[in-house]
Amino acid sequence: MEIKSNTLMRSPPADYFPANSDSWFVLKDGYDAGKTLFYYDYVSGPGEPVATVLMVHGNPECSYTYRHIRDHLIKSTSTFRIIAMDHIGFGLSDAADFEMVDMHHAANVLQLVRHLELEDITLLVHDWGGPIGIGALLSDHWRVKNLVVMNTTVFPMSSSGFTYQNYPISWFPWSSVPRFIPDSLWGGVAGYVVSHAEPQSNATFFCGVIGSILKFRFRRFAKGSPEYVWSEVLRSPSNVKSSKRNVLQTPVWGHGYTYNDPRHGTQDNHSFYEFIQREILAQWGAAGRNIPICGFFGKWDPCGKDEVVAQWQQALPQMKQRTHEFPEVGHFIEETKGKEIAEGIIAMAKEK
Repeated sequence: MEIKSNTLMRSPPADYFPANSDSWFVLKDGYDAGKTLFYYDYVSGPGEPVATVLMVHGNPECSYTYRHIRDHLIKSTSTFRIIAMDHIGFGLSDAADFEMVDMHHAANVLQLVRHLELEDITLLVHDWGGPIGIGALLSDHWRVKNLVVMNTTVFPMSSSGFTYQNYPISWFPWSSVPRFIPDSLWGGVAGYVVSHAEPQSNATFFCGVIGSILKFRFRRFAKGSPEYVWSEVLRSPSNVKSSKRNVLQTPVWGHGYTYNDPRHGTQDNHSFYEFIQREILAQWGAAGRNIPICGFFGKWDPCGKDEVVAQWQQALPQMKQRTHEFPEVGHFIEETKGKEIAEGIIAMAKEK
């Protein structure tokens, strides 16, 4: 495989994408014009696909986080067109050169979707992929047929229960981690949290992160391992700044926020969230096309708590009959429940 970007991940695992499906898209507009975005586009079998599945990831992950869902779809008896991208600053795409957040990635995703002329999309979103993917596709709302949400929200995060200011450790919450971990070691944090987000004691979590940081520092992650995938691109200082910016904003997830980027100045995504919260009801809710929506939530996580699920169900009542909750699962639900999520997608595809 020829890597056509400046990513630092030069040894991706053999199953990073299905054979001969690797593709590259040069962004035409916006802050990232001229940068190269990696994506794969794969048709799993013969005949016309029953669904076009577009998978949008969050932070600090990449398209590889969807490998279990993807592989279960490929094994099914139905034919699917499966597309997943790496956002700029992640995976095999070009490195970031400013502190990117959801609205910036959404603009890039929309460019790719329009380039591929996608329609009748089953949209999968996780983590920051929620506002990224939904924010992108609501601009062309008619392109989406089904929506699958996994431990994400586009609504103002409730301050009750788990929050990113008290989780996973009250004295060392996720939103504060970027302030205490040096940029040069941030990849070690990513290497642990994505692959080890199951419920655990504070001591286990803290020791696990420290151990992962040491492995990252001394390059002990095996090439091709999931931990290598999550961490290697975070040897780039610009990618780290971008990744950390997303974490720093978790206390105001869904509320909108303003920050100053050293390159592009003041960045404000209040209108971005106002657009999502208005249009998701108008276009995909009961007042619009009332599209099928499926939710998968790991409960050991602020994005999986009861209040978040209730917000989704209140805004989009059609999700109530397709909500799946897993008390023993943390934030990165697609790492452990790929089969269940794939089965949900297959069931939606069979509905007329």
